[in-house]
This record gives sequence, structure tokens and C-alpha cells, in this order.
Amino acid sequence: MMFREIRRQERVLDENRMQELLETGEYGVLSSTSTDGYAYGVPLSFVRDKDQIYFHCSMIGHKIDNISVNPLVSFCIVGETQILPSAFSTGYESVIVFGNMETVTTDEEKKKALRLIVKKYSPDFVKEGEAYIERAILKTNVLRLNIQRITGKGRE
Repeated sequence: MMFREIRRQERVLDENRMQELLETGEYGVLSSTSTDGYAYGVPLSFVRDKDQIYFHCSMIGHKIDNISVNPLVSFCIVGETQILPSAFSTGYESVIVFGNMETVTTDEEKKKALRLIVKKYSPDFVKEGEAYIERAILKTNVLRLNIQRITGKGRE
């Protein structure tokens, strides 16, 4: 697979900041291709685990339909932004992840991913989260984005 290089190389984020955004970002926008050819972007909470990103969602829906036809997706996380009125510009930082999406099929991996999500978003409610996972495991879908490329760009 051939990926484009970032045009403005002076704006490439350093590796540490890209990794930090992947670990601490609150949400990102998952982009997939609809069956009719349109791009479809949806904001999602997420958790990273090594070379994978996990999402939880419904068992059916637009993104599920899309990835069943074309599993190649991108996921964009936006970090700090600041409008720079006098420069007619914006300060920003973002990371884009490219990869293929798969539905997690084993309860073991689903529980692992859901526990990581609970730990990230509800760290003071791990015990309650475990009970919730047990109740919801059969009606919760977990998607895994297998990371193939990460890029980051910013402007101060």
C-alpha cells in the first residue's frame, strides 16, 4: 500500500507528541467509505493498545455496513487548537491513523478492549465497569483498527 507523504514537512509532529495524542486523546473521527461511495466520518471514543485502536459500538449501523465492504479506514484525533486571528490562521495538532478495521470476535478480546476503555474513561469506576461489561458483552460490538501508518501534523 502506498501512502502519501505530508506535504509540509516542517509541520510534522514529533514522535512523542503523536504517541501522546494516541494515548490521551478524548475522541477522534473515524472515516470510512459508504457503500454508495461517499465518505462517512463519525466521532468515537477510543483506546489504544500497542499497534491497535479499539472502539465499542452497536452491532449494526452505518460504519458496520461500511467496514464490511471496505475495511480500510482512517482515524483522526485533534489535539490542542488555537485561533490565530492576526495571522488569519489556526494553531493545531492532529494525528491520523490509517489501517484496516476488524470486528473482534472472541469474548476474551472484547472484554480486554472494554476494560481498557473503562480504565481510560472511568478510572474511578473499574469495579462497576466490570459488572457493566458482563451485562452488556453480548449486545456490544468491539472494533479493532490494526494500525498500518500514523502521521501527525501541527502548527503553533
